[in-house]
Amino acid sequence: MPAKGKHRRPKQNPITRKLALAGTGGAALTLPLISATTAGAAGTSAPAATVTTVTAATVVNAVTAVNAVTAVNAPPTTYSVVVGDTLSEIAADHSVSGGWKQLYEANRAVVGDNPSVIRPGIKLTIGAQAKAATAAKTAVKTAAKPASSYPNNLDGWIRESLDVMAKHGIPGSYNGIHRNVMRESSGNPKAINLWDINAQNGIPSKGLLQVIDPTFKAYHVPGTSLDSYDPVANITAACNYAAARYGSIDNVNGAY
Repeated sequence: MPAKGKHRRPKQNPITRKLALAGTGGAALTLPLISATTAGAAGTSAPAATVTTVTAATVVNAVTAVNAVTAVNAPPTTYSVVVGDTLSEIAADHSVSGGWKQLYEANRAVVGDNPSVIRPGIKLTIGAQAKAATAAKTAVKTAAKPASSYPNNLDGWIRESLDVMAKHGIPGSYNGIHRNVMRESSGNPKAINLWDINAQNGIPSKGLLQVIDPTFKAYHVPGTSLDSYDPVANITAACNYAAARYGSIDNVNGAY
């Protein structure tokens, strides 16, 4: 029981406001936590607000963490093989962890059993997203390559054909082309077959890879001669046909 003439002080019930978080690139700003009283304490001064300061370092660390997660979740990238490439060179250019051996193991299905032979035009998966510098490095390397000049012989014709094929994504290797040329024409670009069924039908096989005119026209590669006897045009058209029918000239071991 209170003493006479005195009154109880009303109990004060603290009300706590929730923290409000404002996103700042992964960091958070903490708004003041203010203590208030009931109506019975109206007029009482509130305690000074407390503010948590977010430093620049906090924001930088948060952004760095987000970038790290983004890099980890980046989709794998691919590289299209061009003439002259090797697995070791590609692995070095793209900073592949484990080098060419790891690159080969990841792409054995498309490369085949021999890692020293990679066909122009095939797509290699090189794992995590390549650095932006890789694209620039590749562009510089390509621009630095001088324009090729090819000798006017079988070696030059095959090499020029391979460069044209690479630009059009047509698979095939030097060895695969050379093997078939020697079997079909012995390397004579003017060779013609005048005795088989095609000759009897009026469409004799011609050139280095013994291509009949309808096939040459159907599989002619833009940028090469329209003359089916032209060595480069004949090779590229034949390889284009072989790719469509057999997957690659490398898979042809007998007559087309």
